Amino acid sequence: MALRSSDNKAPPGPFSRPFRIEAQKAYPVAVDLSATPEECAAVARALDIPAVENLTARFRVAKAARGRYETTGEVRARLSRECVVSLEPFEIDVREPVEVFFAAPPDERFRAQAGRGPEIVMKADDDDPPEPIVDGRVDLGALAVEFLALGLDPHPRKPGVVFDEAAPARDIEASPFRALGKLKNGGGQ
Repeated sequence: MALRSSDNKAPPGPFSRPFRIEAQKAYPVAVDLSATPEECAAVARALDIPAVENLTARFRVAKAARGRYETTGEVRARLSRECVVSLEPFEIDVREPVEVFFAAPPDERFRAQAGRGPEIVMKADDDDPPEPIVDGRVDLGALAVEFLALGLDPHPRKPGVVFDEAAPARDIEASPFRALGKLKNGGGQ
């Protein structure tokens, strides 16, 4: 849950690049983003990973049908992760494709007249609903961070590290449960 400032707008995230999407003309526009070292450090903290060395995004923003705007492209990052098996840090490259639609939210006057917001009915094979356009803008930096997070392996493993499931069996005599059993039965010491 994002904290709200006094003017009811969410504070900018660790990498913010507002883009005036509703001013978009009929032709597509290329947008290239690159995070500063300070922003990379803030993104690493936000994603709870050791480090983000660099973060870039290349987007193509174009008008689409039904009042929507399509944003496609790719997010790239070089970052450090911690191996879940060995706990050693290692570096990886992340490349995550992006395809998102944006649309203005329904008119507030419509909501007030209807007494509630419009009902949205979705079917299993429907596309995701479009992301909202707020005050005519979208935050392409936040979009880059969101897709970077989606591209992260929740269980990162350093290349070449293998989890050995066939660990040697523990000696039954050294088992703490065996020792407790001896104490319970009066045979401990």
